[in-house]
Amino acid sequence: MTEAETTESTPPVVEQITFADLGVMPSLCDALSAVGIVHPFPIQAMAIPIALTGTDMIGQARTGTGKTLAFGLTLLQRIIIPGDRDYDQLAKPGAPQSLVVCPTRELASQVSKDLTTASSQRGARVLTVYGGVGYEPQIDALATGVDVVVGTPGRLLDLVDRRILDLSHIKVLVLDEADEMLDLGFLPDVERILSKTPELRQTMLFSATMPSAIVSLARTHLRHPVNIRAESAGDETTVPTTAQFVYQAHDLDKPEVVARILQAENRNRVMIFCRTKRSAQRVADDLTERGFSTAPIHGDLSQIAREKALTKFREGGVDVLVATDVAARGIDVEGVTHVINYECPDDDKTYVHRIGRTGRAGASGVAITFVDWADRTRWKVINNTLGLPFEEPQETYSTSEHLYHDLGIDPGTKGRIVPARPSAAAGSSRSGSPRSDRPRRDTESGRREDRPRTSRQRRRTRNGEPVEASATSDAQPTAQHSAGPSDEAGTSGEGQTPRRRRRSRSRNSQSDSAPAQES
Repeated sequence: MTEAETTESTPPVVEQITFADLGVMPSLCDALSAVGIVHPFPIQAMAIPIALTGTDMIGQARTGTGKTLAFGLTLLQRIIIPGDRDYDQLAKPGAPQSLVVCPTRELASQVSKDLTTASSQRGARVLTVYGGVGYEPQIDALATGVDVVVGTPGRLLDLVDRRILDLSHIKVLVLDEADEMLDLGFLPDVERILSKTPELRQTMLFSATMPSAIVSLARTHLRHPVNIRAESAGDETTVPTTAQFVYQAHDLDKPEVVARILQAENRNRVMIFCRTKRSAQRVADDLTERGFSTAPIHGDLSQIAREKALTKFREGGVDVLVATDVAARGIDVEGVTHVINYECPDDDKTYVHRIGRTGRAGASGVAITFVDWADRTRWKVINNTLGLPFEEPQETYSTSEHLYHDLGIDPGTKGRIVPARPSAAAGSSRSGSPRSDRPRRDTESGRREDRPRTSRQRRRTRNGEPVEASATSDAQPTAQHSAGPSDEAGTSGEGQTPRRRRRSRSRNSQSDSAPAQES
């Protein structure tokens, strides 16, 4: 498969200006400089000067081009925090002044992290609010006082209905990834949230795509918004620095293909997307068994487990993350070099946001998509909508030469980097343990079977030999010895007589002793 046309042009930053030139206050600029962010991206350079004036705005740009700081720096600068001169003059000090609404928990966490980094020197109090975790920390933080709230619609409305979250003092409201909120059915909740905020607020709406429902929402709730688009209408929706490959692969061979891709040159972090939760878990388990450091993230996992997996991925504890589309938005992790669509996306928007996890902020990336035979029609629609050159994906297997050539994989690469699963060896030892136990049990059973025969033989050799001459004389000595000691008993040996008396006592000691007394 030939590589898609890529644009290796200058990085998408505006080198000649800094954030200070855009009017951003020094404390925010210093905080960004401390983490190596000095020059703005185009969407930031265009949006920040306008947003700082308090104008409503619709910002449209490809995913991964810096939309978060475009609105984040604006709202951090426009709020009044403790220590500012006018803080005590606020109508309700401690009530949230800025609100960011996100469609997913992962995106909310990422936005909060970026805002906290940018305000590290300014000291704004940022609270993340979403479901799946306990209420108590969020309630305690709201009671103490916060300046910025970032959350998902469900938990935001829940706290508002409980009268714990007061939105009546919001100055700046941001709808991030508005098209995703529309897809997830959050539009009614978003409109309810908007109704809880002051009418004279600044509203900024950011999205990668702009469907008609979002345009209608903007017309209803935004006042004379300025439209910002970081690229011309003819630019590609996908990030141009991402090399795209599309292969027609068989479902049973996909694990082998993925295992080889994970051993490609210049491979760093990898995100693999699946349609279903079960498929994501199965792929993660299979790659772990093959020796790759993998973690799953999907809806069947608790929020804590999802956060731990994402933290491990971000900090390098694992370098392969297998996710459903719940993670397709909002995960901004540096060093994601490859994105693999293990199953064909449902539509063009899902495809754009999946592969948008790589090639972020001007970095190059690789996006690989597997198309099953049953998905050919779906893929053709996506291909035609985005104008991609992959209408007929090339049939590809784990042994196909073009796979190794396209992705820089060593021809001798195998689909496993560790030996067979350790549990297989453990299973063989478990299956062998009964055999090792069996001789011991056979020996014990042999003893149990031999013991009666040995005791019978012992009685015959000890009792049969002396008593063979007469059957009647066998009873008399027994009766005499059981009645009491005699001179004969003393001369016959002290070792034999006590043993005979102990054995006969349990069986016929009383029948033997009675005749002795009568005689």
